[in-house]
Amino acid sequence: MGHVHILRDFTSRAESGTRTVRIYTPDGYDARGDHRYPVLYMHDGQNVFSHRESAMIDTWCANVTLEKLVSTGAVEPWLVVAVDSGPGRISDCSPWAHRGRPGHAERYARFLVDELKPWVDATYATRTESRWTGVMGSSLGGLMSLYLGLSRPGTFGRVGALSPTVMWADDALYRAWTAHTRHWTRIYLDAGLGEHIHVEQPLAYGEGARAFHAHLKSLGYHPHELFLVLEPGGQHHERDWQRRLPLAFRWLLG
Repeated sequence: MGHVHILRDFTSRAESGTRTVRIYTPDGYDARGDHRYPVLYMHDGQNVFSHRESAMIDTWCANVTLEKLVSTGAVEPWLVVAVDSGPGRISDCSPWAHRGRPGHAERYARFLVDELKPWVDATYATRTESRWTGVMGSSLGGLMSLYLGLSRPGTFGRVGALSPTVMWADDALYRAWTAHTRHWTRIYLDAGLGEHIHVEQPLAYGEGARAFHAHLKSLGYHPHELFLVLEPGGQHHERDWQRRLPLAFRWLLG
């Protein structure tokens, strides 16, 4: 079994504060000598792992899912670095101001890319190239993941966006993403086919994921770079993201 290390009060100079960071190392990590691992960064770290110190019972169970896939040879072992969200989560994951809320995503992005990733690469046996570095999140965390794939394609080559809030800030992501980044890219999108919630506005996630997938195709992204899943009955909850995670991991990390 792998192990989840919890680092509390990890300094974020970009955000003038601290973060809790949870790092999953796969089974056999300490015994594999010179082997170097790809790394997946995930948002809302308190909900990512099956672990006694997670924030809720129904988490993504990313560590359990990954171990099952590794055991069948579907994917190789990955390190997973999960960053807890805080009370400012909505602004932290918003690249653009939205209905009076500021957009602080760029500060969070600078923390991930300029502070956390260099520390992880210096501390753990990692593969540092973008092809072997992924980012994944759900809802606004999915929007944040897509923003990182757009703004920092040389860092994050693999992007997982589960139920992403692509319609946020009056579709600003569409206006920002106007061309193929011309980097090695793999983007996974999903949502419940009829998934709707209301957060300051009605949000239709199934329609949004379908439309943004079509938008990326229109910009020249090819089928081997894009994958879309629309799940009948899928809802906006960790249980649903946990259920779709094996497929997401197989395609995105395989």
